[in-house]
Amino acid sequence: MKLSRNKLRLRRKKRISAKIKGAAKRPRMAIFKSLRNLYVQVIDDQKGNTLASINSQEIKVKNDIQGAKEVGTLIAKKCQEKKITQVVFDRSGYKYHGKVKALAESAKKNGLKI
Repeated sequence: MKLSRNKLRLRRKKRISAKIKGAAKRPRMAIFKSLRNLYVQVIDDQKGNTLASINSQEIKVKNDIQGAKEVGTLIAKKCQEKKITQVVFDRSGYKYHGKVKALAESAKKNGLKI
């Protein structure tokens, strides 16, 4: 029986999440892609708090590479407002390619250390 693409992604996510943990000094930047939107959260796993979040629907951008760059820029600015300079990047089982790469590179360019 063949597994769906999402089930395979969730398996990869589980493997990645076992190794990556966010702390107060270096929170975890987790992403989620739906068919229509892109969601990013900066999470402190020790306390279980979301420190910053943004999505493409909130800022009214398209779900493409250019929109991912804008989301990356804005999440970096939100993190700087909260004095967060370093994060651990959690790609949630997605390939580091396309929108995921554009978001990460944009966040790096705007002062966030990944």
